[in-house]
Amino acid sequence: MQDVEGKVAVVTGGSSGIGRGIALAFARAGMTVVVTGRRPEHLEETVEVFAQHGLDVHTRRVDVTDLEAMTALADEVEATFGKVHVLVNNAGIGLTGPVADATPDDWRWIVDVNIHGVGNGIMAFLPKLRAHGEGGHIVTTTSMAGLMPVVAGLYSMTKAGVIALSEALHIELAAEGIGVSAYCPGPVHSNIAAGVAARPSEYGESGYTPPPAEFLEVAKQQPYMSAEEAGERVLAGVRRGDLFILTHPEFLAGLQDRHATIEAAFPDEPINEERKAVIPFLLSSPVYAPENRLPSPTPPVMSELST
Repeated sequence: MQDVEGKVAVVTGGSSGIGRGIALAFARAGMTVVVTGRRPEHLEETVEVFAQHGLDVHTRRVDVTDLEAMTALADEVEATFGKVHVLVNNAGIGLTGPVADATPDDWRWIVDVNIHGVGNGIMAFLPKLRAHGEGGHIVTTTSMAGLMPVVAGLYSMTKAGVIALSEALHIELAAEGIGVSAYCPGPVHSNIAAGVAARPSEYGESGYTPPPAEFLEVAKQQPYMSAEEAGERVLAGVRRGDLFILTHPEFLAGLQDRHATIEAAFPDEPINEERKAVIPFLLSSPVYAPENRLPSPTPPVMSELST
């Protein structure tokens, strides 16, 4: 989707952090942007931030775990703003800690938001993208934790799941001109750590202690990527049609080690050619072929961003 100007984009969880950064990048590129969130104060703050940049944004209070509400949102956005071309499934929660410490409600909450929420976005908006026949793009915010599940078992489980979902959907929709990206950022200044404190009452008690205020303050001082830069990298990925949008080269060496560990786990024995011949559909896809790989992206020039 090289030409994004004038197109309508919906960003779930777009009222703070990475989602807001993505929404800002889209608005700067001339898109009509609708962001969703659960907390009114974040939605109000987002309107103020956009106004400070001389940009427009449209906000809606929607819970992504509610399929009926998401479907109503898709209908309302289309009726109000016109054809939807871009969906960003960004809403998510960041429960982290040992798997054994999680309560049943922790499992239920993180799956409801990080997996069912993504599914609800797809079920609500994909029919809209397909109906107008002009192509489009779906981005799902996952995480490097989905590719390197080293310290956050439940969180990594959900993020790895939607990476696999994005890959499958990318293959399924390519012929219709609808791109699909798994967005896997590393550390970005956002509210994801603090968001677990706003736990809905229906999800009961957690096995994890919310991060203390001092931890959150220290995190603000770390040399993480800004949400605006992270958002610009998503915009570039949409324009390029990337399957994977990766942001932090610091993870490359560790990811190579993980892949090498996986490769080394295959049995050292000859290929069963007869078996191989009957399962070609399981073995690979043209999207992974060397000739179909794009060159590595270049980082955005942040100084050129309009105010």
